Formats: sequence, structure tokens, C-alpha cells
Amino acid sequence: MDIQKTAFEKASYFGRFGGTFVPELLIPPLTELEEAMRTIMVSKEFQSELALLLRDYVGRPSPLYRCPNLSQELGFDLFLKREDLNHTGAHKVNNTMGQALLTKYMGKPVLLAETGAGQHGVATATAAAMMGLQCLVFMGATDVKRQAHNVMRMELLGAKVIPVQSGTQTLKDATNAALRYWIAEQETTHYCLGSVVGPHPFPTLVRDLQAVIGKEIKAQSLEQTGVLPDYVVACVGGGSNAIGAFYDFIEDESVKLVGVEAAGTGEPDCYNSASINKGTPGVLHGALTLLLQTKDGQILPSHSVAPGLDYPGVGPEHAHLHDSGRATYTSVNDEQAIEAFNTLCLKEGIIPALESSHALAWVLENRDSIPAGSRVVVNLSGRGDKDLGIVEEIIAARGEVA
Repeated sequence: MDIQKTAFEKASYFGRFGGTFVPELLIPPLTELEEAMRTIMVSKEFQSELALLLRDYVGRPSPLYRCPNLSQELGFDLFLKREDLNHTGAHKVNNTMGQALLTKYMGKPVLLAETGAGQHGVATATAAAMMGLQCLVFMGATDVKRQAHNVMRMELLGAKVIPVQSGTQTLKDATNAALRYWIAEQETTHYCLGSVVGPHPFPTLVRDLQAVIGKEIKAQSLEQTGVLPDYVVACVGGGSNAIGAFYDFIEDESVKLVGVEAAGTGEPDCYNSASINKGTPGVLHGALTLLLQTKDGQILPSHSVAPGLDYPGVGPEHAHLHDSGRATYTSVNDEQAIEAFNTLCLKEGIIPALESSHALAWVLENRDSIPAGSRVVVNLSGRGDKDLGIVEEIIAARGEVA
């Protein structure tokens, strides 16, 4: 093992999690990407161009909004970090604009992505179109059906959407297919991974691009209240919106960091996406992390009413924050998320993504244990337009009228 590889390996871990468990054929593009992060991303030219894009194209900073009606009802101040107001409607665009710009600087013409809820696919297609890059998006066939509206958006933006028929036909299988494609086309293609998962350096790259969320929360909280928030709460699938919200507060120990996973239907032994709460250490998509698996190491099917949380693993930095006790990870079920979705619609006039509804549900479920006068920030990672078909099916199944 040479010195360069030793440094590469050393940089790839968060505590005991992370690493680079990939075929030898993927080491060259991963090393190339790490080098681009060290040289291109830190340059004044890149940072200036990215800052301008985030301000004028994405619409940053996103507001930190105090919910007046729910705050009065709950007895503490509930703030929403409005990532749903970003261009394309979710936090995903922070990451894709950064990676697309990096792809352009690296001189590669093709941007490759995987997507579950479709938001990352839309954000990647948007960034690719804006920067004149070709775009390919792998998507599980089940998710293609569940998120037909987002599939149309990607295609309108010029992306080619490739349905994946293997496995459970969801995000895990789309990620497998995208990685296989990247191995074959690495010379011309950058894989724009959508969350803080995968082999080094992706968890660090995506975190650094999403860290703008937490930086803004901190500045806006100090501006609006004069102090830091008491809680920062975010949903966790792969974990990109959560690590973006958490990262700037890790050294601020007075701030409680709460990650909320999807407990599925909530029945004992049901399929779920609670990789931290119900998972064990194992390797998935190139990293050692916590994941849902059998005793023999076979990946279990995952489930969530929120497609973006429907993933059997979690980013290795979250596994480390859980290990170290710096962040608390809990879970809520589909029904609780739907109730929170309805509550925010009716009380504040905001339609949240079902993913974000999990984070809000934790706050509503734990209202009695949160001290009066606290300042609680929920990262509203996306808007709920994309989920209206799912909600419509649930309402119809209940025999209710929308």
C-alpha cells in the first residue's frame, strides 16, 4: 500500500464507519474526485461561482420561519428551515449544483444520478441542463410509478430516466445500477450521488455541499432570537438533509440534534427504513455503516410511505454521531408522518414532503417532553407536491374525502 492510498483510506472514516469497499475499478475515479475536492472545490474561483449560483439560481438563503399557530399551541417556538422553497423544491439542489459545477470544472460531459423520491433526480437534471451537461438518472421501477410527476419533470429537463427492474425496484437497486454504469463510463461521467452514503469521498463531498443549511440556521437563529436553537430536528433516510442541518452545530453541545427515521407501518417486524435504530454494522454501496440486514448479511427490504427515506442504510457519519452519542436517532411510523403532514397543511398553510413530515411528527409526538419556551428547528427538506398521489391513495383507502 503506497502513501497516497494510506492517506485516502485514513480520510475515509468517521469513527469506525465509512471506508471504501468497492471494486478496484472504482478506485481511480474516487481518487480523481478526492483530488478535485482538494484542488478545485477550495479554489476562490469555484467557491465564488457556487455562491453566486446558490444565491441567484437556487434562491439561498432559504428562510428560517417561525410557525405562529403551532408555536402558540405547542408552548415553544417551532421554526421551519424552508428548504422546500429552493428551486426544484428540496434541499437536494444544494448538492447537485455543487457536483454539476465540479463536473464542469473536471471537464466531464455527463452527469449520472440515482433517485428514490425523484427530488434528487429533478435537482440533478436541473443542474445538468443549466450547465450544458448530459444527464442519466437511474430510478427503481416502483419509484417510477410512485413519482410519475417527477419522472416527467426530469424528462422535460432533458434527462434520460432509466427504470431499474431488479430487487425491490427502489432506491437501493437504482444505486446499484448507477454504480455499475459508472464503472464502465468513468472517463466521461461523474456520478452525482444524492446523499451522504457510498464510498469515500462521497459522504464528505455531499456533507460539505449541504452544510450551508446548518450555517444559515445558526446565523438566522442568532439574528432572530439572539441565541442558538435548543433542538435541530431532521428526517434521516440516507441522511443528507440531516447532516446538512447538523454539521455546523456538532461542536455546540447545548444544541440537541435529533434524527428521525422511518419506522414503516409501525407493526412489530414490519419493513421499515430505521437503519440506525434497527440496523447492524455492515457494508452497503461501498461503505461500512449501519444497515438493515439478516444475520447472514443479506440486505432486508426497506419501506417508508416517504420514498426518499426508503433506503436500508444510512450515511456513515450519522452512524458515527449515533455511536458517539452526539446526535439522537429515533423513528416515527407512516401514520404519524401522515398526521403531521395534515397538521402542517391545516395549521400553517404549508404542504410538506412526507420525508420532512417524519421530523415534524417527532416534534408533535414529543411536545410534552420539550420544555416550554424552547426553540425547535425542523429542517423542512422538501415540498409535498410530489407526494400528493401517495396521500390521495391513503385518503381513498380510508374512505375519506379530500
